[in-house]
Amino acid sequence: MNLRRRVFSWLFVCGASLFFAAAVFAAEEGGAAAGSSELFRWINFAMVAGALLWVFAKILPPKFRANAENISSAMTKATAAKAEADRQLKDAEQRLARLEDEVRALRAEAEKEAAGEADRIRALAKSDVEKVGVAAKAEIEAAERAARLELKAIAAKLAVDGAESLVAKQLTPQTQDALIASFVKSLQGSPH
Repeated sequence: MNLRRRVFSWLFVCGASLFFAAAVFAAEEGGAAAGSSELFRWINFAMVAGALLWVFAKILPPKFRANAENISSAMTKATAAKAEADRQLKDAEQRLARLEDEVRALRAEAEKEAAGEADRIRALAKSDVEKVGVAAKAEIEAAERAARLELKAIAAKLAVDGAESLVAKQLTPQTQDALIASFVKSLQGSPH
């Protein structure tokens, strides 16, 4: 705001000087001496030129310097931004160029991992099959042993039942008396 006031006041001074110069010039035309008119013109010119020079010397150089600094700063920032953008572009182009190789490498690695996983699953399945086979064999052997024991028990029961029925048929009351008598005799002859 202070700068605007100064500029306005200098413009006012310059305008007033021109107004007075015009008044003096009009008075000269009216019959004043030509020498003094020339002197007033030079004085007026010197005042206006001095005011303009002072305005340009005091106000404009700092403005021009500030503007030049702003422009220089903006150019430096733009240069840095352009360099960064160029670097990013170059990096992106390099990554894009390597992208196909990376995709191929990833595919090869995925295929290798898939083959390894398939082999691992096959080995795991084979191991599970072997475990199931061993368990089934053990279960079959246990069932076979149990069946043999059950068969022996059935055979023994059948043999006992058959012997019992045979003894019951063949054992008559006279045979029973003879067996008991022979048993008692064997007891008498043996020491206690």
